[in-house]
Amino acid sequence: MEGGMLLTLVLVAAAVVNTVHGHGTRVGFYSRTCPTAESIVTSTVESHVRSDPTLAAAILRLHFHDCFVRGCDASVLIAGSDTERTARPNLNLRGYEVIDDAKEKLETLCPAVVSCADILALAARDSVVLSGGRSWKVPTGRKDGRVSIGSEASSLPGPNDTVSVQKTKFSDKGLNTLDLVVLVGGHTIGTAACQSFADRIYNPNATTDPSIDPSFLPFLRQICPQNQPTKRVALDTDSQFKFDTSYFAHLKRGRGVLRSDQALWTDPSTRPFVQKYLATAPFNYQFGKSMVKMSNIGVKQGDDGEIRNKCSAIN
Repeated sequence: MEGGMLLTLVLVAAAVVNTVHGHGTRVGFYSRTCPTAESIVTSTVESHVRSDPTLAAAILRLHFHDCFVRGCDASVLIAGSDTERTARPNLNLRGYEVIDDAKEKLETLCPAVVSCADILALAARDSVVLSGGRSWKVPTGRKDGRVSIGSEASSLPGPNDTVSVQKTKFSDKGLNTLDLVVLVGGHTIGTAACQSFADRIYNPNATTDPSIDPSFLPFLRQICPQNQPTKRVALDTDSQFKFDTSYFAHLKRGRGVLRSDQALWTDPSTRPFVQKYLATAPFNYQFGKSMVKMSNIGVKQGDDGEIRNKCSAIN
């Protein structure tokens, strides 16, 4: 009797741990069904990023935008009218061809085995590593979603969000303030369209955002003339291809490009985290942990999802 009860408790505890930490995903999910899956994704991402270094940030952003709408189910990859891809926050997303390339190779080797959602999660990790960041083990075993609705992209964090709004959007996904600061730290690579922060450096009253370092304004205005809203500027000045902590150093100096980024320094509830992650080792370590946590948002398994034959379309 006691032995049976103990076994039951152990099984229940194991199930709880799996639900909380893994959400049904696990490292090495394809070790038997498609042993070379991860290496194929890595080599594919490396090939594309070597040819176009801007794709590293694009792939990382693609994964982030996927997870914040319906969970990490590759719904952002589905093409068609009124899908997430057509939503305003996603119009500038790039890197779809990298995921499609990896999927095509995997379908040839292991048909109907590896999900697009897992390819995207693995590719995001590889993009960080190729940019000089620290690697982490990516749990896999996600299924692909069958639904993609453009209007649902409103849940994505925006460039003008206050810290309070950002906290709410992250908390709604099970992410805390530490995760918020660390994951936004992914802006250490990548760029932003001038139109996403033009009101900080130009406005009808000839005033500017007081949180900006005044000596930074001429630089931003030179890159972003008022009549060229689609031009882009590095979110981490002089370091957009290197995954490092200079992004946080720029926030401290009032050189955050986006209002939502600079707010992480001006808000007293997030400033201590920015200060902490000025150091490289803690940031690299925590970034991997927070990425795993984010990649387990809304994971679909069993009949809730499928393994798409093509990432841009449901089966």
